[in-house]
Order: sequence, then structure tokens, then C-alpha cells
Amino acid sequence: MKIHTYIAGIVLATGLAACASYGGPAPATVAQDALTGSNGMTLYVFDKDPADGSKSVCNGPCASNWPPLFANEMDRANGHFSVLTRDDGKKQWAYRGKPLYYWVKDQKPGDRSGDGVNNVWHVAKP
Repeated sequence: MKIHTYIAGIVLATGLAACASYGGPAPATVAQDALTGSNGMTLYVFDKDPADGSKSVCNGPCASNWPPLFANEMDRANGHFSVLTRDDGKKQWAYRGKPLYYWVKDQKPGDRSGDGVNNVWHVAKP
């Protein structure tokens, strides 16, 4: 009986490790034709970010107004979602190569007051 329990534990641990290496659930969902974070708040993209997903150019005061959708060290690319490293070393989610952000002036899920700001910020669309 002990051998069976031991083997079952190894199989379970191996399976979980394999799942983790393929990424977890998507970092955003779709609501009313827009990407939203786990908190239900609208996500945005910035026209000035490089389209290849290599970096975010929204740093310092910009990132105070447009908080990044942060990823943790264990997060991995998943489908159209990728993870980039910001200038400060933190990780950020991107969708189809475009870094994702919240807008500080949105107050509740469904708000989209950041769409069109300075003609360079747009609701992230699936």
C-alpha cells in the first residue's frame, strides 16, 4: 500500500509540474468585446509600445496613470498572451505583442474612460 501511495504522489507531482510549464489560465477575460483583468476592469494598449512585445515604454509617471497588468515570476506565455520584462525589472502581460494596462480613472468594471486618451490609448480587444 505504501508503494502505491508513493507512486501516486510522484505521478501527481509530475503532472502538476508539467501543467505549470505550459502556463496557467489566461491573465484576462473578455467582457463586452474588451479584455478585462481578473478584477473586471478594462484593459488598454498604448500605440507607442513596440508591436513585437519586446517592452513597455510606459514607465514612471505614465505607469502611475496607466498601471501595468503585472505578471509574476512563475507566469509563462499562454496562447496570445506573453510576458515581458519592464525597465524596472517587473513582469507585465502582453496580448498579441502589446503590453496591457489599466487606466487609473476607471472607477468600476465596465468603465472605458481611457479609450482614445491622447489618441494613443485604446481598449484592448480580443
